[in-house]
Amino acid sequence: MLATILHPAAGPSDAPTLVIAHGLYGSGRNWGVIARRLADRREVLAVDMRNHGDSPRFATQSYADMAADLAGVIAAHGGRADVLGHSMGGKAAMLLALTEGAMVNRLVVADIAPVAYAHDQSGHIAALRGLDLFGLTSRAAADRRLAATVPDPALRAFFLQSLDLQSTPPRWRINLDVLEAEMPGIIGWPQVTGHFDGPTLFLSGALSDYVLPEHRGAIIALFPRARFAKIPGAGHWLHAEKPRGFEETLRVFLG
Repeated sequence: MLATILHPAAGPSDAPTLVIAHGLYGSGRNWGVIARRLADRREVLAVDMRNHGDSPRFATQSYADMAADLAGVIAAHGGRADVLGHSMGGKAAMLLALTEGAMVNRLVVADIAPVAYAHDQSGHIAALRGLDLFGLTSRAAADRRLAATVPDPALRAFFLQSLDLQSTPPRWRINLDVLEAEMPGIIGWPQVTGHFDGPTLFLSGALSDYVLPEHRGAIIALFPRARFAKIPGAGHWLHAEKPRGFEETLRVFLG
């Protein structure tokens, strides 16, 4: 079973639980602020995907496996949920909806499409693996070292949330070896048939190139009730760059 972070509803609620599946190199704790705010009206469950955070380490990172992991979490929490997935987590959430549609009430796919990409993320693995962890005692020190290979401060901050400084020696809470080996499948998309008839929102960053007009045909074929929205001024990490706009759009759609 995946590790989860439960944010109980602030009061009595008949709204479905919201399950959040993070993207590559992330964890459930990345979504803490948004999850806590959305828990004012419903239970929110942020998961650590396999080979990330506190979840078990496995030899594979296929979307079939990740969708099955999410199904196990939902089955253990009532059997039906609203599901939000970002990037890699968005592809896993899409496959869950396509294969176990009865488990998904409403689906939100954040800045990803059901297509294969050429955005190879292996360079980030090299940067994380190359970080000298010896003697690190603070994220500030780790940030200074990582700046040599990751110039974007926002991206460094995102990566460093997965650095465990309490461990001796410090360690990454990400299975870099498996993610590197499985990267072709992670940036790809499995052959799948059928469709999900539930309400679906494809929510993208206006500055991102992950969901393009030419992807809409593939999206509508699989998700005929898909709606599309963009967050102005946001890129691929739209929930971190524009959290209030992201949250309000979610509220409208899920409400």
